[in-house]
Amino acid sequence: MISIVGIGTGGSAIATKFKEISQYDVYLLNDGVEKTAKREFKLKTFETPEEYDNNIPNLKSFFKNLKDHVQVFIIGTSYSSNYSLGILQQMKSSKIDIFYIKPDIELVSGERRLIENVTFGVLQEYARSGLFNSFTAFSNLEIERSLGAVPIKGYFDTLNHSIFSAAHYLNYFKHADPEIGQVATPAEINRIRSVGILNIKNLEEKWFFELDVHRDLCYYLCINEERLAKEGMLHRNIVGALKKKPSNAFRKISYAIYETPHSDFGYVVAHTNTIQKQHNP
Repeated sequence: MISIVGIGTGGSAIATKFKEISQYDVYLLNDGVEKTAKREFKLKTFETPEEYDNNIPNLKSFFKNLKDHVQVFIIGTSYSSNYSLGILQQMKSSKIDIFYIKPDIELVSGERRLIENVTFGVLQEYARSGLFNSFTAFSNLEIERSLGAVPIKGYFDTLNHSIFSAAHYLNYFKHADPEIGQVATPAEINRIRSVGILNIKNLEEKWFFELDVHRDLCYYLCINEERLAKEGMLHRNIVGALKKKPSNAFRKISYAIYETPHSDFGYVVAHTNTIQKQHNP
């Protein structure tokens, strides 16, 4: 079982989606919680980042049943992200995966912009040093582009569902046996990641965050069970498409194919050791 932790209102909105799956226990920390209770913690709000730093809550009792593997969801411009390092410090006995959601920062200025800059950089540095197991970056702008059209009504819920689905399926792939293929274990130094969705017909990637440099690329393809049983050229065509993608000693590609009763879908994960620059595509 994995513990899911949402820090702030936005992080908690994503974390809440994991409640529908029994393999997760979910912890929510935000200022909208009415009263601290089991797995819900009310965070105080302050005027300045310094006040947040000086008022890190004691979460020893709240996290007493935290699992050995923890996945944490953080929104970069959230004032609650000021708490993030202090909260993460209290989980250090667990393996921690950071899922960082980067908002559109072009229209963000002042203190929120500064908070995002610092949080984005520091969490990556900590991941690269090995303090965290991984740092997975998402960009709301790039998720919207990948989906094509996102109505204003339900905008953030649609984006949050895409993040939830990607994170959940990556967990699923870790524990499920593929029909064929094997995803390589990335080099230990490559702890910074990005996720994309795949067009199964041509294996075109649509990234949820575009990394500056790709090192290890892992393709996860979920193919309808009927196609797996009947299409004799399917594997050859998939491998052929993957071989056409750029690769070298520093950019390695691996894949795995899984069975699904649903329509075909897939994800790709890029790993790197390069700290990502602060930019908006």
